[in-house]
This record gives sequence, structure tokens and C-alpha cells, in this order.
Amino acid sequence: MNTAVVGAGSWGTALANLLAGKGHSVKMWALESEVVDSINSTHENTLFLPGVKLSEGLTACGDIAETVSGAELLLSASPSHVVREISAKVALALGDASPLIVSVSKGLEAETLKPMTEVIEEALPGRRIVALSGPSFADEVSQNHPTTVVAAAKDHAAAEAAQLAMATGYFRVYTSSDPLGVQLGGALKNVIAIASGLLHGLGLGNNTNAALITRGLAEMSRLGQALGCDAMTFAGLAGMGDLVLTSYGRQSRNRSLGQELATGRTLHEILAERRTVAEGVRTTQAAVALGVRCGVELPIAQELERILFQGKDPRQALRDLMERGLKPENWS
Repeated sequence: MNTAVVGAGSWGTALANLLAGKGHSVKMWALESEVVDSINSTHENTLFLPGVKLSEGLTACGDIAETVSGAELLLSASPSHVVREISAKVALALGDASPLIVSVSKGLEAETLKPMTEVIEEALPGRRIVALSGPSFADEVSQNHPTTVVAAAKDHAAAEAAQLAMATGYFRVYTSSDPLGVQLGGALKNVIAIASGLLHGLGLGNNTNAALITRGLAEMSRLGQALGCDAMTFAGLAGMGDLVLTSYGRQSRNRSLGQELATGRTLHEILAERRTVAEGVRTTQAAVALGVRCGVELPIAQELERILFQGKDPRQALRDLMERGLKPENWS
């Protein structure tokens, strides 16, 4: 199958390599010329996925039109804040062509609060679009560690097509008919992961982290249900599965950002030193805005927003959370 991957970060590269290893003919678009050069000359993405030998069936390109030409399967793997811009360029390049599009970016568009499949659909109307999410660190996928994810679309045939195109003996793909819930889970878990990193950096233990993850999942599910999602989605791979991975995994960019915040560094200082994107920063603001829009209270996300953007002391934020009015465990 002719496959295009638009976005050459660690996750896009890992999936491009997986598909090439499965026998797909894969072209990957990269913004950075050094990434294109390193993949084509040494079969390694030295900038975003160093140390991983890439399949010879994978080539990189700096031109979007050349990358997507003739594609039957197209993976959208750019950071969420540029997906609309990149999708518009893909639309011009595709013309009337209609590959199956799989969105693998995790985040919400800051301006519209929309998930990535809706952003892509506005740029590329009439195409089959599937969301892929779940607990999946790029470096572990590239090492063939057994991994499970979920492909979600209202069109079950499209979800099944993505499932068949991407599943391997070590990369198991389930299907779902709840694309919004799957994408909310993949986005909102990054918010809780930053908070988990903060707790770790403050030296707090397992009791506190277990409380955070459980109550964080409750926030995710409350917001999702208010938007019409299936509550069970948040108990699955794109909800609880990804939340646990990102909150506890040492490879998590969002968790590590929280740890750095706990040392007293500002968000501006941390981001100035990073080449990769911690999606949870933008998603925190989007989550709070969605909560306001839907009339859903999100106390953890609200306190994290104050820490990130108003300089609130994390210890004070934690005290304020613990001393809120007492409630039943399940409330709306």
C-alpha cells in the first residue's frame, strides 16, 4: 500500500517505520531538512528518534505534494497546533484524490477547541478520517514492544480499514465508534500527566498519584459525557490506558515538564529549551475553556492552568484542591 506520513516527529517516524516494515511503500514529509537528510542517508531520524534503524522501505521528503502523491493511506502526524495549516497544504496537493486519512496527533485546536479529525475534515471534506490513539510511546513501538491502540470513526468500515492497514504481530489495533471520546482521552490525559510530574517533583508518593489519576479520569469522563461521548471510552485504551502510561512513564514529555515546574522553573524557561512539543500545555487551556462552555467543573485542570499561566505555587494549588467542599465520589 502506498502510504504518506505527514509529520516526522518521534511518533510519526515510529509509525512510518512500522508500516514500512509491514511492506507498505512509505514516504514521510518532514519540515526539517536535517531530518530528511538523515533518514535518506543513514536510515535514522537523528533529531526525533535517535538510535532507531529505520526500514529501507521508508523515504523522507521535504515537499508535501511529492509525499502525498499516489497515497492510499495518509497519516496526519503533525503537532496539533499546526494540523489545520498542514492539512490545507495537503488538500491542495491531493486535489480530488481520497486516501484513507488516519489522525495520530493528540491535542485540541486552541482557537476552536475541536479535535484533530474535525480540523482535518474542514480542510479535507468528504474523506474517510480515522482517529488513532492509545498507550504507545514511540521508542517502544520502534523496538517492537507489544502495544495496543484504538482506531475510531463513526464509519465502522473506515475504522476497520485503518485497523487492517496498521495492525502487526506486536501492534494490536482495536476499533471504536467514538472518535470524539478517543481523541478527548488522548488529549486530556496529557493535562493529568503534567500534574503527575508536579507531584513526583514535589516528592509526593503513591497515595497522591493514585488520587490524581483517579480523579483526573473522572474529569476526563465528565467532560466527555457532557459532549456526548461514551463513558466506557474513558475506561479503555484511549482513556485509562493512555493516562496511566503518560502519568507514570519516564519517556512522557508532559510528565517531565511537570517535574521541571516543581523545581521552581517557569513554563517559559522550560519550553525555551525544548525542541519537542508537550501537548498538555495547550490542552490545559483548551480543556478549561471546554469545561466552561459545557458547564462542567474541572478542578484539576483549572488549578494546573493557574500553575502554568498565572505562576501559582503548586503546593498551594494542591492544598486548594484538597480543601474544596466535600462531595460524593460521583458527581456532575
